[in-house]
Amino acid sequence: MKTAASEALFARAQAVIPGGVNSPVRAFRGVGGTPRFISRGEGARIFDVDGNAYIDYVCSWGPLLLGHRPPQVVEALREVLEEGTSFGAPTEREVVLAELIAKAVPSMEMVRLVNSGTEATMSALRLARGFTGRDLSIKFEGCYHGHVDSLLVKAGSGMATLGIADTAGVPRSFAETTIALPFNSIDAVEAAFAARGDQIAAVIVEPVVGNMGCVPPAPGFLEALRDLTARHGALLIFDEVMTGFRVALGGAQARYGIRPDLTTLGKIIGGGLPLAAYGGRADVMKKVAPVGPVYQAGTLSGNPLAVAAGLAMLRHLLAHPEIYDLLEARGAQLSAWTPPGVTINRVGSMFTFFFTPDPVTDWESAKKSDTARFGKFFHFLLERGIYIAPSQFEAGFISAAHTEDDIRATVEATREFFDTTKDLS
Repeated sequence: MKTAASEALFARAQAVIPGGVNSPVRAFRGVGGTPRFISRGEGARIFDVDGNAYIDYVCSWGPLLLGHRPPQVVEALREVLEEGTSFGAPTEREVVLAELIAKAVPSMEMVRLVNSGTEATMSALRLARGFTGRDLSIKFEGCYHGHVDSLLVKAGSGMATLGIADTAGVPRSFAETTIALPFNSIDAVEAAFAARGDQIAAVIVEPVVGNMGCVPPAPGFLEALRDLTARHGALLIFDEVMTGFRVALGGAQARYGIRPDLTTLGKIIGGGLPLAAYGGRADVMKKVAPVGPVYQAGTLSGNPLAVAAGLAMLRHLLAHPEIYDLLEARGAQLSAWTPPGVTINRVGSMFTFFFTPDPVTDWESAKKSDTARFGKFFHFLLERGIYIAPSQFEAGFISAAHTEDDIRATVEATREFFDTTKDLS
């Protein structure tokens, strides 16, 4: 496999971009080697600057539920380009998109559009503090909610990949407003509320974690969070930036039957463009400026291009809910065979191959994975034209564009790796 063009670009990039990348996990630090520079995508495949093709299970870290360049999204972008790219003023499409989100996710009675998942979680947490008049929040170890100062305590995603426990540059006073607890531990949450319940504004959680790899909630965990927050006057925030419209049409809250107070969305609602949202109970959302005292703003919020792409995506999903049956079937096909010494976690079209034989239910169990062996597995697949996340601690994603043949080829390559690589150390 040729990589000269990617290697040359990476060398140039490192001179002008920190680490040569604009988001840390892209640098391949967790697996070694040179990142592939991508030139285009089509359906379930991406193509790099050296002309190599890959079956893509990163899917731009989740948003490409229909694959690369779905025709309905591309056509919507062509149409809006004839009108303009940014106005800094309201447009009809923003209203329609908010209405569609509220229809699909009933807990989001009111919605505010923003530009990124980080903006959404930052804004939701500020709103929770403003609504409750409290300062503390609970998050869970290994969960990642964007690079918000107070939420980078024991975070997942790139921080887990790079082994950074708590980032430099965050004042101690910010970090002290966050209580980090083990995911899936009801006892730990109960103890925290027993000790400081009248100071806790919110619990924020990825209802299905994707940022220490895919880790589903234990039975009763989300229900316990709902009960505890309600009893103590705190808000429950579901960070569905990754899971929203991914694990079900109405997100993880629809899949598990839980109604949070606030929800953050991203990725899929932008149809592959930068767009996110936060929303929830109307009485809470009415605290947001200009009708309330909690300030949040953004020049490019509701950008016409991103909103048009998001509308095309959501309209298609609402019209074709059978897509989720297809994704479930593809996920089941991919995870039907469990390699020796590996645990596969999957929820719908999200999955992770953890290189540990033990169940993975939280960050402590996830980090027992053999990351060196995962790195060998990653490069084995890459050489055979299969692109998974370049980190043990990230979820993989299946799109509706993946065919049975794509999945079969991936399973066969996985079997080949374990047949030819006997050393499990």
